[in-house]
Amino acid sequence: MASVMGLLEERELAARQRVESLREEVDRIVAELRDAETDWERWTIARERVDRVLAESQGQQAAETAPASGAAPGRSVVPVWRSGLAPSVLAVEYQRIVNLLADRQHAGEGGSMSCQEIAAALGLELAPAKIEGAVRSRAKRLVARGWLAEDTPGRFSWTGGPGGGS
Repeated sequence: MASVMGLLEERELAARQRVESLREEVDRIVAELRDAETDWERWTIARERVDRVLAESQGQQAAETAPASGAAPGRSVVPVWRSGLAPSVLAVEYQRIVNLLADRQHAGEGGSMSCQEIAAALGLELAPAKIEGAVRSRAKRLVARGWLAEDTPGRFSWTGGPGGGS
């Protein structure tokens, strides 16, 4: 019987070593993914800032040649969430995302949603460009401003802070 126990212990040791090796590999991949996402987010921010500067520059040129209208050209601004701030202060595209996740949580469906799930629920085309441009970049901006949480990479949920609902 001792030889059977010895064989079992050897197999257990081999299995444990494989699990540890795989965990190390997963940790390495997760760290690499996090770095790649950070890099991607920085490039996205850089592009958005250049777009904004160019839009403002074009707006100033148009304002210099046209009568003043009182409206400033530019992109949607997402304010940092604070107590008492409702989703109605957001641009409609952002409100739709916040309200979808808030309504889902209020209905007890809870949990987080991926960008593809959000896009489908909003009735958007499920093309990668649409998901990236219409959902992921907005969801990331909402996370950065405290409106949403990114529970795990690529999965977003309502923070419970601002009052949601349609």
